[in-house]
Amino acid sequence: MNSSESANLANTISRLAAMRVAVFALTSLAETRASGSGKRFVRLQSYVMSLARALQQRGKFESILSEAFISDLFQAVPMYDIGKIGIPDRILLKPDSLTPEEFEVIKTPTTLAREAIELAEKTLEYQAPTLQTMKETAYSHHEKWDGTGYPQGLLGDRIPLAARLMAVADVYDALISNKVYRDGVSHEQAMQAIVSVRGRHFDPELVDVFIEIHEEFRIIARRDADSDADMKKKIEYLASATADESDVHTIVGVTKMPWA
Repeated sequence: MNSSESANLANTISRLAAMRVAVFALTSLAETRASGSGKRFVRLQSYVMSLARALQQRGKFESILSEAFISDLFQAVPMYDIGKIGIPDRILLKPDSLTPEEFEVIKTPTTLAREAIELAEKTLEYQAPTLQTMKETAYSHHEKWDGTGYPQGLLGDRIPLAARLMAVADVYDALISNKVYRDGVSHEQAMQAIVSVRGRHFDPELVDVFIEIHEEFRIIARRDADSDADMKKKIEYLASATADESDVHTIVGVTKMPWA
């Protein structure tokens, strides 16, 4: 490789890295609407990588778990919940229980995210495996192993593996993380909750591997935990975004939705 080719390669790598940073920044900004933080994506990427690597080492899903797939999955994680941008604050940040109609709205980010990616593909006339993995994680991470999830009610291994991995990571982090309206549960309680729905909510093989490597999840959760400053920002954003700021003081202990 001559110097010109080396320079072109370096420029390409630099541009790709810059694009990843931009995507992370945009998705982190979107997460603030749900009183989250950018650290959530750091944790989720680490959880998903730990599960994927453990499955790979055990010879599971060999036809899918290539190095390219794992790399695509890592890049896809920050985009998995981008559809939240399309949910009105009055529903997304509602401190009380959702009505049946509102719950239907709260389920639409899966479809909104997939449609946004598909529109970008069509508009820019570009498709890639990474984008396919993004669509799978965004669209199907609320599917359940027993077919009772949404938006399609997919059953078992009809759910894309990327989405099944994302589901375990998403629920674990939602359970252990402190929210404005409730404290997170312990690592042990989160484990118990996930194991209790093995074969119903989650792929049983993924749960079995999760049990084997659960200490990795504990380490990740502690290492990349939200700080007190992060929580303060969440409270301030919620106070400014809700119509009645007094709601901030009434939502502690109120569970809005499963795994919220």
